[in-house]
Amino acid sequence: MEQNYLVRKAHLDDVKAMHGLLLTCARKGLLLPRALIYLYGHIRNFFVAETSEGEIVACCALAPVWEDLGEICSLVVRDDLRRQGLGRRMVTACLGECHALHLKKIFALTYQEAFFTRSGFRVVDKSVLPQKIWADCVHCAKYPDCDETAVFLDVPDAPATATGK
Repeated sequence: MEQNYLVRKAHLDDVKAMHGLLLTCARKGLLLPRALIYLYGHIRNFFVAETSEGEIVACCALAPVWEDLGEICSLVVRDDLRRQGLGRRMVTACLGECHALHLKKIFALTYQEAFFTRSGFRVVDKSVLPQKIWADCVHCAKYPDCDETAVFLDVPDAPATATGK
């Protein structure tokens, strides 16, 4: 039986479940861990997917980085629900906020290059992301030997509304 998931903006009540999902993936080396304090402080950037019973099974964030540049980060889908389109729904939810924030370019640093390239991103050299490098990467334990792949997407123009505006 296929489960229907509600993808919505995260609430503070979701943080502990999000942290658990992220920690599980981080322990497997699939993404970098996030501290609880980070999740609470950046909750407005996050989307979650929940079951009809209210269980959080995925999360993803859209983090503004610079003038017109944003980052897709902390994307995780519970292990048993992968390869069902939920990750793509999470990224789509984040991309849906790009126009409201006036973000024209999106990147991710990832170990899941194939997922992002299937979603329209292209692989780029990390040197095209100096704002990210100096803001965050220099504080990472893996700097300067980062083993993540940088992927990049030019945000498509917003669809015209019925009034043409």
